[in-house]
Order: sequence, then structure tokens, then C-alpha cells
Amino acid sequence: MKVGLFVTCLVDLMRPRIGFAALELLQAAGCEVIVPEAQTCCGQPGYNSGERASAIALARKVVREFSGCEYVVVPSGSCAGMMRTHYPDLLRDAPEAERAALRALSERTYELTDFLVNIAHYTTNSANQSAHTSKISIKSITYHDSCSGLRELGIKQQPRTLLAQVEGAELREMNECEQCCGFGGTFAIKFGDISAHIAERKCEMIAASGADAVVLGDLGCMLNIEGRLRRRGDAKTQVLHVAEVLAGQTGDR
Repeated sequence: MKVGLFVTCLVDLMRPRIGFAALELLQAAGCEVIVPEAQTCCGQPGYNSGERASAIALARKVVREFSGCEYVVVPSGSCAGMMRTHYPDLLRDAPEAERAALRALSERTYELTDFLVNIAHYTTNSANQSAHTSKISIKSITYHDSCSGLRELGIKQQPRTLLAQVEGAELREMNECEQCCGFGGTFAIKFGDISAHIAERKCEMIAASGADAVVLGDLGCMLNIEGRLRRRGDAKTQVLHVAEVLAGQTGDR
């Protein structure tokens, strides 16, 4: 399968290791992976803020860059949700040929764990598995369901199915695992006090689980949760992307 990896802005700028982990997992699943060098943003920030023109321009750019790929895989529920759920609405007034191209891209776009489980049928026992994928040093993890992935794409069991295969790591479900972390893009900036309160409650649930690490599939949520954990004095709990855990890349960044 020829798969295009959409890295996302935050991964590229803040924790590129997630992109490399996603690349490793896709290759281990037997995919030919294409990473367009000129890729930038999916257009979600503009779309959410009402800046439709910039969102349309970026959507058109994504369609051009990934036109030759059988699938587009995204290590982010929010960006994948934008591309799969909201792209078809962006060009509703465009010529049919352009709308069809955008719909086609949307239909073949998948969040990383959804693609690994339901399309690539990846397991840690796969013949193409890398040598260190199935073992990590973390003894227990808890999973946070990010809002966009869960509610727009139905990402719930897919990451848990994969994490259950990680040797030596116990999955401990936290209370309120589906509740928002308080990030919500610009919501965390415009409504800082409310966001901080929501993040604090999420961190309380993480602490109560007793897990060594909280794992999730969206870097925006990761940054928000990790920042709150550190501000409340927790320097021990790791905050990791599911791709990092599956690829065994859980050491120092």
C-alpha cells in the first residue's frame, strides 16, 4: 500500500519523534510511506476561527500533495477529523471535479491507530515488526480519549487494541477518560481559567489511576496535560503519544 503520512504542524514543530514513530509503524505494517516535504497545515485553525478562505487554500494544497497516495494517515485525531469530516464542506460551491477530489481524499484519510487496526491489520507479531516495538520500560499506562478523535472519528478501541499488545505494560483505565483535557485549540487561550480547571480535573484522574504514563493520540492534548501536570508538581508521570509507545520510543526527547 502506498500511504501518505500527514505529519501535522504540532508534531513537526514540537515533537517530531511522533512523526518518526508513525513512519516506523507504517513501514512495519508493510506500507510504502510517502512524506511530502512541502506539507504544512490541514487548515483546521482557520476553519475553526471562521477564516474559511485560508482553510480552503490549505485543503487544496493537501489534495495536491497527497493525490498519488492510496491512503493518507495522520497521527492526530483532530487533524484527521478535519480532513475526513470537514473537508467535504469546504468546497461545496466549487466545480464538481474539485469537490470529487476533496471527497476522495477525505474518504481515504485515517487516524493512525484506526488505519493500523482496520486497514493494515497490524499487530506486534507482524512479520515486518521492528525489533523493539513490543517492549517498553513503562509498567502501567492510562489512556486519554481526545475529543476530536473520539467524537468525530470513533477512535476508542483502536488504540487500546494496539496497546494491549505491548509487552509488560498494564492498561489502567482512568475515571472520565472521555472527558476533555481543556485544550480545544484557541479555547485554551480565550478561556484560560476554564481550560485550566478542566485540565486540573483531568490530571486528578490521571494521578488517581496510579499509572506511570498517560498515553493519547493528539499532541495538542499532550502539551496541555503535560504542562498542567508539571505545574502541579508532577515531574514523574510521562505523557506520550500512542505511536511513541507502540514504536518503543519512550526515552528522552
